[in-house]
Amino acid sequence: MVIVSKKLLEMLKTSAGQALLLVAISLAAGVVLADRLPTLILLGINAIIILGLTLFMGHAGQISIGHAAFFGIGAYTAAIVTTRYGWSPWLGILAAAIGAGVIAYMIGKPSLRLRGHYLAMATLGFGEIIHALMNQLKGLTNGTDGIGSIPTISIGGLSFDSKQSFYYLVWLFVAVILFICLNVVRSRVGRALRAVHGSEIAAQAMGVDTAKYKIQVFVMSAVFAGIAGSLFAFYMSFISPESFTITESVVLVTMVVVGGMSSLWGGILGAGLLTLLEEYLRDYLEYSFLIYGTLLVMIMIFMPNGLAGAGRMAYGYLKHRFGLVVRARKVVNAASGTIGERE
Repeated sequence: MVIVSKKLLEMLKTSAGQALLLVAISLAAGVVLADRLPTLILLGINAIIILGLTLFMGHAGQISIGHAAFFGIGAYTAAIVTTRYGWSPWLGILAAAIGAGVIAYMIGKPSLRLRGHYLAMATLGFGEIIHALMNQLKGLTNGTDGIGSIPTISIGGLSFDSKQSFYYLVWLFVAVILFICLNVVRSRVGRALRAVHGSEIAAQAMGVDTAKYKIQVFVMSAVFAGIAGSLFAFYMSFISPESFTITESVVLVTMVVVGGMSSLWGGILGAGLLTLLEEYLRDYLEYSFLIYGTLLVMIMIFMPNGLAGAGRMAYGYLKHRFGLVVRARKVVNAASGTIGERE
C-alpha cells in the first residue's frame, strides 16, 4: 500500500499525472455538480485563458490588460468562418487559434519593447481598439447585433450539443492545455521566462534572448485565449461585443492575481472563484469594478501569493504541526519501552 501511494505521488508530480488528475476532478464534478454545468463550462473556458495568462504574467513577469481582445478575436473568427463560409467547427477552432496568434505576434513585436505600466497601457489600448472594431465593422461582425446561429461542435456521429457533453469537451481542452503549460514551465523556456521575470537586464547579460521568449509566451497566451473564444462562441451560439470589454480583461487579470501569479493550479482556482462571483454579481453590474478592485487589494495585502500561496502556507503549517505530533509520539513510545524494560 505504501509503495502504491509513493508511485501515485511520483506520478502526480509529472505533467501527465497532473493533467490526468484534472480530468478525474472534472469527471467527478460533472456528476456531483450536474445542476451547475453552465457555470462549470464558463469556468473551464476562463481557465484556458488564465493558464496562458499565468505564463505571461506570473512566469515572464509581463502584464496584459487586453486579453479579452484575443478572446473576442477567437470567438468572432470561429463564428464568421462557420456561419458565413460553412467551415467545420473544428477548423473554426484552428482558425481562431491561428488568427489570435498572428495578431498577437504583430502587436507583440513593437509593444513588448515596453515595460511595466507602459506595457499595461499599450495592451489596454489594443483591447479598446479591438472592441471598437467589433462594434464598427458591421459588414463583418454585425456590430452590436452580434452573430447568431453559430453551429455546435460535432465529430462523426457525436454532437456536443448538450451541456454535459460540451462540459467534458471543454475540460478536456483545459487538461491538454494544462499539460502543455506544465511542460513549458519545466523546460528551458520556463527557466528563461523566470530569468526574464527576475531581471530582464541580468537575463540579457547571461545570454537569454528576452525579446524572443517574451513574444513566444505572448503569442502562446493569445492562442489559448483564441481557443477559449471559439469554444465560447460554439457554446453560446451567439456572440456580441459586450462579452469582450475592458471589464472582461480586468476580471481575467484579477483571476490570475487571486489564484497566485506563478501557479497554474492557482490560476484555475482563481478562475473558479471569480467565475462563481460573476454569476452572483449579474444583478449588480454597476458595482463590479468596485468589488473586483476591493478583492484585488485585499488579496494583495493579506495573500500576496494568492490562493495557491495561502494553500502552500497552510500545508506547510499542518505538515510541521503533524510532524511535531508524530515525533512526540515516537519519543513517548520510546520512553515507555525503556521504562518497561527497566521494570
